[in-house]
Amino acid sequence: MSTDITMPQLGESVTEGTVGRWLKQPGDEVKRYEPLLEVITDKVDSEVPSPVSGTLLEIVVPEGETVRVGTLLARVGVAGETAESSAVSASAGASAAAASTGASIGDGKATSTATSAAVATESNGRNSYLSPVVARLLAEHQLDVSQINGTGQNGRVTKQDVQRFITQRQAQPAPQPVAQPAPPQQAAPQPAPSAPLELPEDAELVPLSPMRRAIADHMLKSIRTAPHVTTVMEVDLSALMADRARRKEELARQGIRLTLTPYFVQAVVTALQQVPVLNGSFSEQGIVLNHRIHVGMAVALDEGLIVPVIRDADEKNLLGLARTVNDLAERARTRRLKPDETQGGTFTLTNHGTTGSLFATPIINQPQAGILGVGAVVKRPVVITQNGVDAIAIKPMCYLSLTFDHRIADGAVGDAFLAAVVKRLEQGG
Repeated sequence: MSTDITMPQLGESVTEGTVGRWLKQPGDEVKRYEPLLEVITDKVDSEVPSPVSGTLLEIVVPEGETVRVGTLLARVGVAGETAESSAVSASAGASAAAASTGASIGDGKATSTATSAAVATESNGRNSYLSPVVARLLAEHQLDVSQINGTGQNGRVTKQDVQRFITQRQAQPAPQPVAQPAPPQQAAPQPAPSAPLELPEDAELVPLSPMRRAIADHMLKSIRTAPHVTTVMEVDLSALMADRARRKEELARQGIRLTLTPYFVQAVVTALQQVPVLNGSFSEQGIVLNHRIHVGMAVALDEGLIVPVIRDADEKNLLGLARTVNDLAERARTRRLKPDETQGGTFTLTNHGTTGSLFATPIINQPQAGILGVGAVVKRPVVITQNGVDAIAIKPMCYLSLTFDHRIADGAVGDAFLAAVVKRLEQGG
């Protein structure tokens, strides 16, 4: 008897997922717990393992299709076994999806548009279910879903369908309104219609991956939302490097790799405790101050960037932070993070110096108030003063850049935060 593989619940707030890539094809042998496919959400990419050993009998949902949690994806059974009709299981999956929550997965905030989504079938047999992401896109761009050709199951409109419709609409010349009689000098100039994308013969168009598109949307939203301002300071990491050298071997015997990141997280925690406004977020009603400190840690992937969250970072010592940092980074790179592990951050740390960058002006991870950029650690000569005498010494130096929301704080507040980070780092462990 075959086993149904359904879209898993990848997080409390996740109600749907996109089939990114099938790792097995019909007829392939599958071992228990061996990855079958990659599933993409707004937050992370995850591998879905097979719960049983056997043969992949059929694939029900193709790559690129977005479906609700509980929807039948594939079947695994005995080689040569005839796959049963997917109608019953698909209907059951749709019923289960209809009963699930309609919370939006975009920024972890429920919206009235998303919660109104439901499963239904139009008289022409077209599936009129709108996922939370699709409903939000329709509302943002003021679109009529009946004008969009759905390519999902039973004609359902998917996120990709909406994005394709928006792109095609932007590429078409805008209809010109009928001009009212007026003196020539009062006629307003008409904007030139956006022309379709034309590529040179020696160029190609690389489609955006779901992760790349999500990053692009999030970065653009952040720049449009908050007035960014960046302040930069440098720090002498001599004491920190010495402390790491003392602890490194001992922690290695416990299976823990001690990097510089736990030290930077500690410094961020100390600064947020002294300047709590940067652990908040802006709203029209006032500034929301978070009493718990959840530090996001940017991790670079081949196809983009992901930010797992160290929850209650202020409650962990250096050893606990090192364990958490290693665990989150490793699971981020192997696509084993849960979507909930990338949500709820109150401040973000990005160590761009790992690639040799000296300093940068990172973009705020909305709706947070700030992000700390850490540059490369470089040994260079600096002037030091001992007993009133100036001298030149070789020191491991690093530039720190704090980008913060100018609606929440002014330059003096940003400088106070960064100065607290510098002081904590120069104290070492």
